[in-house]
Amino acid sequence: MLIKKCLTALVTPFKDGGIDETAFQDFVEWQIEQGVHGLVPCGTTGESATLTDEEHQRVITLCVEAAAGRVPIVAGAGSNETIVSVKYARHAMELGADAALVVTPYYNKPNQEGLFRHFEALSEVGIPIVVYNIPGRSIVDIDNDNMARISRLPNIIGVKDATGEVGRVQAYLDMCDPNFIQLSGDDETVLGYMAHGGHGLISVGSNVAPAKYAGLADALSENDLETARGINTRLQGLHKSLFFDPNPAPTKYALSLMGKMEPTVRLPMVEPSEEVKRHVRAAMERAGVI
Repeated sequence: MLIKKCLTALVTPFKDGGIDETAFQDFVEWQIEQGVHGLVPCGTTGESATLTDEEHQRVITLCVEAAAGRVPIVAGAGSNETIVSVKYARHAMELGADAALVVTPYYNKPNQEGLFRHFEALSEVGIPIVVYNIPGRSIVDIDNDNMARISRLPNIIGVKDATGEVGRVQAYLDMCDPNFIQLSGDDETVLGYMAHGGHGLISVGSNVAPAKYAGLADALSENDLETARGINTRLQGLHKSLFFDPNPAPTKYALSLMGKMEPTVRLPMVEPSEEVKRHVRAAMERAGVI
């Protein structure tokens, strides 16, 4: 399946200490009905770092079941340990995901050769791999030369770029495999990212406003910049306010206002402050979702 345009980095609803399976599958159904082009369970926004191995697999299973082949599923499979990440990627493949999203190994701070070998090991699993480059969380950054090298490994199909540097789009177009898919990992820069030649985004805001973010990606993919700018203007508040407290607490609060799920996050995450809640409500009003 084609992985492009708007994919939602799904939150994981919790209730009574566990996964709210009904709320999650209802949420997946709503996302697809609203027109998103793909789903990403068990990423950062899904609080993957707080999920047990069993919960991690269960969330992917629930997502695959609910989506029923209608949109591609790119399952989170990241870890700071290569052996564990390979295990997660293998599980994602066995559970029916279309691809795996693999973050650069955090905390260990590997050098460029270590990063290459990490993704080399993952390329051997057999499932298509999207590299997730997010220096703000993982500390390490894949440099352009190394990304070009990684892009030519078998089964490495693209990147989720959360560096905020839209100039990398052209560099990757020049240096990487010609079929390398470029997805923005930063809602606030997606307008420039896709205008420079990117293929889509993995979005946090589309949890709250899926139809509008999907429409933004559609307009950008059709080079309709006037429409895209208009949509982006209405979404600016969401781009920003959903990150005023650590992700995904503000997003879950927004979804609780919409009746989609409880606002519960797992420690060490906590619910957003009252000030952040006010900003989120105002952004939702501006976007027209409440």
